[in-house]
Amino acid sequence: MAVLDLIEHPDESANEIVHREPESGSGEFRLGSQLVVRESQRAVFVRDGKALDVFGPGRHTLSTNNIPLLGALIGAPFGGKSPFTAEVFFVSLREFTDMKWGTPQPLAFRDSELGMVRLRAFGTYSMRVAEPQLFVNQVVGNRGNYTTGAIDDFLKSVVIAEFNDILGGVQTTILDLPALSNEMATALRNALSDDFERLGLALTTLQISAVTPPEEVQKRIDERSGMGALGDMRAYTQYRTAQAIGDAANNPGAAGDVAATGVGFGAGLGMGQAMAGAVRDAFATPESAPAGAPVASTATATVACPNCQAIIPANAKFCPNCGQARASTAVCPKCATENPVGAKFCTNCGTALAQ
Repeated sequence: MAVLDLIEHPDESANEIVHREPESGSGEFRLGSQLVVRESQRAVFVRDGKALDVFGPGRHTLSTNNIPLLGALIGAPFGGKSPFTAEVFFVSLREFTDMKWGTPQPLAFRDSELGMVRLRAFGTYSMRVAEPQLFVNQVVGNRGNYTTGAIDDFLKSVVIAEFNDILGGVQTTILDLPALSNEMATALRNALSDDFERLGLALTTLQISAVTPPEEVQKRIDERSGMGALGDMRAYTQYRTAQAIGDAANNPGAAGDVAATGVGFGAGLGMGQAMAGAVRDAFATPESAPAGAPVASTATATVACPNCQAIIPANAKFCPNCGQARASTAVCPKCATENPVGAKFCTNCGTALAQ
């Protein structure tokens, strides 16, 4: 085993927290060996499983001055400079950012408006090593290399456990949670500080990116917001009914499509009854309307063209759709209904017609 006269670790990987030199087994050192520590590192000197000292940035010459315990560990041979076995752990003090956390399973939440719902939460956090010697002793142990991936799952579980406690204490609805995300993140950071400090770590930032319900609950929320956007449902259904009748009058060839559209729309909003009422009101007469109810003016009455069946004004002399001249008709003296030529009785009220 060669004696290490220069101990350093200049090439850190992006996610490397701790690197041991040598990576396996113990190295041969002696008094006078040079230890080089970068600005973003700390070096923990370990012999026989015991941390003897922590070195900061700079070049250090190993001696009994900076490692007093070595004096009792090194024998008299070779003038007190005989080689000895030890390990050096280079600990990175960089801030490890964009570390992610998220709930693997939905969390049950008592919603003040929706009842009991299941929620998923996602976010990011960043951390760094605050106590190198404590971190090596508590977490790293004797491993030659330690990365963020080795501790990521454990830290996620700690974050989720604390988040679950905080979420359970929020007595509100998921509709208000986005406005509380900053407050919840601050509370979560404070709750996690002791858990991280116990490992020699410092939690520097934590964000809650989203708290979302399952897809089926999101659909129900969208439906509810859509209903609210419609406002007065009665006025809206009346408007759609009148719009459908107008489309049929202006485009007779598409009457079947409009009817199909009305049936489909009515299935969702109860348009069938609304449409029937609107048609009844459009053709109501003073005799057929209930007392006190408004009736449509006879000036706006409509009839079907005998040639193309388009709905046209009753007083039109020519069809505006096909141009066909209308044959003269017999007007009922009682209800003003126009009847086909030759009719002896009114098709609406049965009154005898003058011949």
